[in-house]
Amino acid sequence: MSSVDDVLSGLDPEQREVAETVRGPVCVLAGAGTGKTRAITHRIAHAVRGGVVDARSVLAVTFTTRAAGELRQRLRHLGAPGVQARTFHAAALRQLTYFWPRVIGGTPPSVIESKLPVLVEACRAVRRSPDRAELRDIAAEVEWAKVTQIGPEDYVAAAAKHHRTPPIPAEEVARLYEAYERIRRERHLLDFETILELTAAVMTEHAEVAAQIRQQYRYFVVDEYQDVNPLQKLLLDTWLGGRDDLCVVGDPNQTIYSFTGATPRYLTGFAVEFPNAAVIKLVRDYRSTPQVVDLANLVIAKSRSPHRLELVAQRPDGPRPVFAHYDDEPAEAAGVARGIRKLMEQGVPSREIAVLFRTNSQSEAYEEALSKAEIPYVVRGADRFFERAEVRQAVVLLRGAARSHSGEPLAAEVHHILAGVGLTPAPPGGGKAREKWESLKALADLAEDLAAEGADLPAFVAELERRAAEQHAPPVEGVTLASLHAAKGLEWDAVFLVGLTDGMVPIIYAETPEQIEEERRLLYVGITRARRHLSLSWALARSPGGRKSRRPSRFLDGLTGRPSAPARVASPARERREPAAPVSCRICAKTLVAAAEQKLGRCATCPADYDEALLESLKAWRTATAKESKIPPYVVFTDVTLQAIAERVPTTEQELLSIAGIGRVKLDRYGEAVLGLCRGGGH
Repeated sequence: MSSVDDVLSGLDPEQREVAETVRGPVCVLAGAGTGKTRAITHRIAHAVRGGVVDARSVLAVTFTTRAAGELRQRLRHLGAPGVQARTFHAAALRQLTYFWPRVIGGTPPSVIESKLPVLVEACRAVRRSPDRAELRDIAAEVEWAKVTQIGPEDYVAAAAKHHRTPPIPAEEVARLYEAYERIRRERHLLDFETILELTAAVMTEHAEVAAQIRQQYRYFVVDEYQDVNPLQKLLLDTWLGGRDDLCVVGDPNQTIYSFTGATPRYLTGFAVEFPNAAVIKLVRDYRSTPQVVDLANLVIAKSRSPHRLELVAQRPDGPRPVFAHYDDEPAEAAGVARGIRKLMEQGVPSREIAVLFRTNSQSEAYEEALSKAEIPYVVRGADRFFERAEVRQAVVLLRGAARSHSGEPLAAEVHHILAGVGLTPAPPGGGKAREKWESLKALADLAEDLAAEGADLPAFVAELERRAAEQHAPPVEGVTLASLHAAKGLEWDAVFLVGLTDGMVPIIYAETPEQIEEERRLLYVGITRARRHLSLSWALARSPGGRKSRRPSRFLDGLTGRPSAPARVASPARERREPAAPVSCRICAKTLVAAAEQKLGRCATCPADYDEALLESLKAWRTATAKESKIPPYVVFTDVTLQAIAERVPTTEQELLSIAGIGRVKLDRYGEAVLGLCRGGGH
């Protein structure tokens, strides 16, 4: 670039204000599609090229390795190549490893990528045998406790206060958490949370370490600040050491990770913490058409939060969002497949289309529908691209070939090598073979792109290794299937938001006002992933011939062109029916007082008359259902409810509804499966 002013060219007025406010504290409230990464990279480059700061004294903190890699790449192009852009964990681990021999001594601990192996040992120590899904949920609880600075001794009270729904009783989670920490320390292991905690502790306890780190880093930028958790904030404050040369960027409308311990209060309260802060809003949306932006604004306008950004569309008009209801879930999946096929025939590439859902268990119906329609797809959230077996094998072969490079044109040489591991001219039918082919095809397409820029095989391999380190995968041809959480930070030309029923969006176990509001923001995130085409759909029943009693998400009330659903006073999970009269024991006729006895319809001391095979079938069904939906089993039905079902053996919806604890939402969601088991007698 010829001058410092070149760094500011092409920025809109608000982005330019961000770039020119080179000293902190600065809070950038950046809506979806408003160019926040552009604004902050130009701000850093402007400060570096203008001599305000040394590039080596800048630490830009992101939440993913890929985002850090993108920041570094953009800054190189802007003439600021020396800037450090890292995740919280990567920055902290680098510092901790460097100072460990000096202040603690010996070899630094090993870092564990997953808590599961240690938790398995902890389970053995306390004589518990959870299944793998339950174990993952326990790991999530331990992670939440650690990032919110809650020890094992305080977990039970904190879980109740924060409305946590642990997969096993909170007391048992606390015992496992304590055993996990004991084993981790004995084995000299670090998990990601301990890395942050120890780095902050070393700086606090060793003034010379703090002085050296603060001398190195004087200029901080933190992206996605609405997702910062208390432990990350502790480390950031320790890095700052009372200074305020800090720029934070975030969107209060996209706070969707509260369940992990993230909190938006650091973003929304930034001006209180730093009264002299510059607060700049980016609201010009360059991603989506006015029709998509209008719908997003309407959905978020009903939020109770005072911290909202109203987007202003900058793109030309596009088609109106489509609202569609179907008789059942298979019909919805088939309808979405037809819509995707139509878009592809109109020229929209399959990689520019996404199907987004609330839970991963919803993916199966869409995988089946797309396979039947012979539409390629990729399930996001599976193995990372460079960790797939076929990609690892291909990179090894390409690396070997690069060492004895023959000078053959890059594209031809790569195609020849990949043909030996499964790349054929035409794709296979589907399933794992198709996924493998798509991965290899993505490598071949990237080789063709780089060949056009004059790259040879050694340069191509170097690029692959750089991308692998930064988790920057080449685009794979195929429709993306992903959960709403996994879609954050991504965008497509066309987005299909599916399964938008009450009980799914918002999810059935979102009960508090705060949880409901987070579900609204999750839908907002889904809407703002679309650039041009947007479809929102729901099914009236789960399966063909089922009772069509579902309602579209309450967040769509008044937006679909159909009559709004009746106003809801409480969330479905809170709905209860008051008994018309005292409940008597069906065996001894004594009035029942305890809630569990009322649910069973008998005294706890009266003999239980139930079908043991049916109860076992109900428990097995509950376990499978909870695993598919990634929720604790008791959120589906409690043990007492299953016992009551097994004792009463209802065969009609009305009989099932008569059991305390089963309302309309659970009837709609689970009634068909439960009644089927009851009618079959558990066999």
